[in-house]
This record gives sequence, C-alpha cells and structure tokens, in this order.
Amino acid sequence: MIQRALISVSDKSGLEGFARHLSQMGVELLATGGTYKLIEGAGIAVREVSSVTEFPEMMDGRVKTLHPRIHGGILALRGEKSHVEAMEAHSIPAIDLVVVNLYPFEETVAKQGIARADAIEQIDIGGPSMVRSAAKNHQHVAVVTDPEDYGRVLDELQRDGAVGDDLRRELALKAFSLTAKYDAAISKWLFEQDRASESDFPQAFAQTGSKQLALRYGENPHQAAAFYAAPDAVGPSLANAEFLGGKALSYNNLVDLDSAIALACEFDEPFACVLKHNNPCGAACGDTVAAALADAWEGDPLSAFGSVLAVTRKVDLAAAEFLVSGNRFVEAIAAPSFDEDAIERLRTGAKWGKNVRLLACGPIGRAVASKKPTTKALNGGFLVQSADVSDEGNGNLEVVTKAAPSDEQVVSLLFATKICKHVKSNAIVIAKDRRVLGVGAGQMSRVDSVKLAVEKSGDEIQGSVLASDAFFPFPDGVEVAIDAGVTALLQPGGSMRDAAVTEACDTRGAAMVHTGVRHFRH
Repeated sequence: MIQRALISVSDKSGLEGFARHLSQMGVELLATGGTYKLIEGAGIAVREVSSVTEFPEMMDGRVKTLHPRIHGGILALRGEKSHVEAMEAHSIPAIDLVVVNLYPFEETVAKQGIARADAIEQIDIGGPSMVRSAAKNHQHVAVVTDPEDYGRVLDELQRDGAVGDDLRRELALKAFSLTAKYDAAISKWLFEQDRASESDFPQAFAQTGSKQLALRYGENPHQAAAFYAAPDAVGPSLANAEFLGGKALSYNNLVDLDSAIALACEFDEPFACVLKHNNPCGAACGDTVAAALADAWEGDPLSAFGSVLAVTRKVDLAAAEFLVSGNRFVEAIAAPSFDEDAIERLRTGAKWGKNVRLLACGPIGRAVASKKPTTKALNGGFLVQSADVSDEGNGNLEVVTKAAPSDEQVVSLLFATKICKHVKSNAIVIAKDRRVLGVGAGQMSRVDSVKLAVEKSGDEIQGSVLASDAFFPFPDGVEVAIDAGVTALLQPGGSMRDAAVTEACDTRGAAMVHTGVRHFRH
C-alpha cells in the first residue's frame, strides 16, 4: 500500500494532476522547496520535508533531504523487526513512493558560455541519493523519475491500491539508469573542462545514452538493435536530427547517415556526398545543392542506387527533381532542412518516395563539426581517441617532386583528401574539379585500392588528382595511377621507400605533395 509519498522534482510537468490524484487516494504528501510551493499553491494537502526532519532547508537548498528520517523511511525493510523498531524509536515515517527527478545539469552545460560555478550548482546531491535509496529498496518502495510514468503508477494504484512488483522493478531499473547517466554526464563534462591535452584521458571513461529508437533488427535480421542518443550530443547528428518521415530507420541506415553527416561537415560550400556501405562512392561541390548532387551521383551511378545522401544546403525543389528523375533510388537524405515543395516532390515523384527517410539536421559545416573524442567497441572493452580534425591547408603541403601542382590541382587535392578521411582504409580517392571520379576502399593492399579507383574513374581520369590516406609503401600504386592519367598526387609520406615513390612520379612528370598527416579509417 502507498500511504506516504515524497515528491521533489525539477521537471514539474504533470506534477499538479499527479499530486492531486495521490492526495484524493489518501496518500500523504511530503515535498521540498519549489515542489512544495506548487502543490500547496494548488490547494492540495502537503507537508514540507522540514516538518519531518525538524531541520530547515539550508545552504541555499543544498541540504534538505540528507537526513536519517528521510533515508530511513525510504530504506527500511518493512518486514525486518530491527528496522521497524529503529523507525519507531527515532520517529521515522515510512515513505512508500519517491517521486524525484534531478537538477538539469546536462541542459545547463549544453548552453554556450555557462560559468563553471553555475554548472557546479546544477549537480544534484539529494535527488540521486533519494533515487538510489528508493531503487535499492524497490521491494517495498516505488520510485518515479520520469513524468511519463505518472499515469502508469496511478492506473495501478486505482486498480490494485498498490504499485505491483513488475512495475516497481521496471521503475527501479529506470532510476539506476538515470543516476548512472547523470553521473557519467558530470564526469565527462569535468574531464572535458579540465583536460590538459588531446592525449590526456581519465582513468575511468563513462559512456551512457538514452534509448531513442527501437530498431527492427541490427546489421543483419537475426541481430537485435536500438539507437541510444548521447546526453551531450551537439551539432548535426542523428541524436539531434528531426525525422521528417519515411520508412523506419534501420541500423545500417543510421551507420551510413552518421558517416555521411561527418563527411559533409568537412565542407562549408554547397556539397553533396553519396554513401554506400559506409563509404563515399561519390561526392562533389557545386554552385547549388542540385548541381553538387548531380556531380556526386556521377561518381559511381551504379553504386549510388540505394545509397544514403548528405548535403550542406537546404534541399530545394531543383535538388528533389534531380533525385526523382531517371532510375534513381535513395534510402535516406540528411540535410540542414527541406523546402516544403521539395518534400512533396520526393514523396510523390517516385515509386520509392513514401519510403525515403528525410532527416533535417540543422546547419552542416566545419564550424559545427563534432570535435569530441570518439569511441569504438571491442570485445571486452572499448577504445577512445581524439577526433580526426586535422586540416591540411596549402601551408601544410610539402612539394617533394620536381613538378609542383598548379593552384587548380591544389584545390582538387585538398578536396580529395577531405573525402579520403572518410573512406575505409586502404583509401584512395581520384578527383577532378572538386568532384570524385573514383574511390578505392578497404583493400588489403594499396595498389589494389588504386586499381579500383582507376577503374571507377573511367575516361575522365585524364588530368585528375589522387589522394591517399596513408603512405605508398612501394612505387607500384603511383605508377598505376599516373599511367592511367593522374597528374598530381597527395599522400602523408613517411615510408622508407618515399624516395623511390617520388622518383616514379618524377620519371612520369607528375607532381606529388606530402602532408605529414595520416587518415586511416579502420
């Protein structure tokens, strides 16, 4: 039976109605601070927690519920004689329902320019303590941390006069998940605030998320999967995107979309990329998003069928017309936004229109690209590394051949290396006029990646440029590329055979630059 409830919430949505129903059921209400004022102001019978503790709230509200008469009432085992005797001896009232949500720490630190002291004040102490106490003693106490659960609790109380075992267990799990997520957010924020360098990582690294999507299945139909949003997600990301409709997103859609958005964030100008199986098969800059899409699609029209797209500008009617014309089909599109007439055209202009997933991500570009450390799961643990945010500008290019690249070639080389960063190693990108002609990805030898990129480039390869994510271990890769028509190459350098590779370029009259920066993507 629920005879007494303690309510102390930061998020007060739905609170008045919930408290009123509890009171009408004969439940005695205890509350703190602003929660007490709201309930009392609504004309609902309620007692201040200080009337139980016989201590006032103090220290600007930092101390109010940290008291034996509160935690004893929550933690006591109702069937344990010594616990019952202790409650009677010390006038500790049993608390059967704890309704608590926490100070909005994550929302506070997400604001630009928040002062450290203001952030620290939003670290809740009493709230997590009460939540954990109630969740630990869920055999006897129900804990509610989410206003969305108010209705479920009231339904069980009205039907059975108590909160059943199954719901109490479910609410306890949700409560412990909340405190784990909350503490992880605080730990991560403090780490990022006080991190001395890019190579400085804490002894313990916490990573949590909130379930955002239940997926039909994982990478394959026999695997279960769900998408969890990180509490500190910022900028264009799947966690922050507005889903404008289409078929339900799949695991593979999400993986491809994440990669597509990350690639698009390399560019501030109108840009489009076409991804298939987590690799860009086409990408281009253009005067308009429609022009960029058309050139990106031509990078590999065969592979582009059934692809995922990302663009850096609003999808307008012209871009939509391009996509629905011809025998084109895409799974999903990520963009800053979509014009209404473009959405209508995408929805009605093709057999696949009702299924294509549209995600509005807000501004996409270098200024909003994520610079947070990245993680990768391993069996038994996970890896953490700083983000690959290196930017090879003109000043970082070392010309190592007799021939120097022209200004136009440098522009194309810098474009190609941005794409190359997002291709699975061994990665080769051949481009011309800020447009991808061919990509070689994921091959076990670099020369095979070159051959694949050359084959994809076709006749347009004449006068093109090539970027490699890592050094050429032998001259064979550059020889294949130059003999096919590549005239300028970019690579990080660093091989023991750099001299031989450079000589192969000089022999064939091609230009080569070193960046000193590798971009493996395993």
